[in-house]
Amino acid sequence: MCQERASVSKGILGILDLEPGSDPNGSAVAEFLHDPPIFAFPTIRETVAGAWADVVVRGDPSLEGPYIAAAQRLVSRGATAITADCGFSIRHQAAIAAAVPVPIAVSALLLTPMIVRQLSGGAKLAVLTFDYTHFETELLGLSDPADISRVVVGGIENTPTWENEMARPPVRTDLSGLREDVCSCVERLREKHPEIRALLLECTMFPRIAQSLRQSTGLPVYDITTLSRMLMESITP
Repeated sequence: MCQERASVSKGILGILDLEPGSDPNGSAVAEFLHDPPIFAFPTIRETVAGAWADVVVRGDPSLEGPYIAAAQRLVSRGATAITADCGFSIRHQAAIAAAVPVPIAVSALLLTPMIVRQLSGGAKLAVLTFDYTHFETELLGLSDPADISRVVVGGIENTPTWENEMARPPVRTDLSGLREDVCSCVERLREKHPEIRALLLECTMFPRIAQSLRQSTGLPVYDITTLSRMLMESITP
């Protein structure tokens, strides 16, 4: 018979950061996942050494060690689960999970199989990514060709938002600029694929406009905050 455990404090979500750089005033460039109102649980962060946006996006096996080291530092500081501030970190999901004793979910792309199976026959999932040119089908976590055919991918490469984030250090993008770049991508995808019935945001900048996308499209929108809340709710008594 199951017995309730004594009440414990809320879990702590550890966030694996990209190299943040500094703004002209010398302060760190914070990302969306570090905005206090986003989560109802505490978060801590560790930077992955050498993980600049351009390097992570194109993929670099040499980052595996720094990702693991940063995850281990988070665990030593009390993290009870870990995510990451870039969806392309999914390339290192398995290695990180094997190296630390807490649940790992580093990318919203992990939700892809679940979402595809929620959709009715013929409906498609649109994945909105930071850079389509470096997006491999393997990142979707799907093996059945029938499932893969139900996913369409579009990116914001070569837009002002993309150029800002790829700079060293990154340049802040205002909300209106981000909205314009992402919404243009959505419009192109929906025009080409009217069967789209859900949106999945790979990039961790995109949740800033998730609510706007829900309102403008009328579609379900999933992102890294969806996954992070699911992760923390599953492990927090």
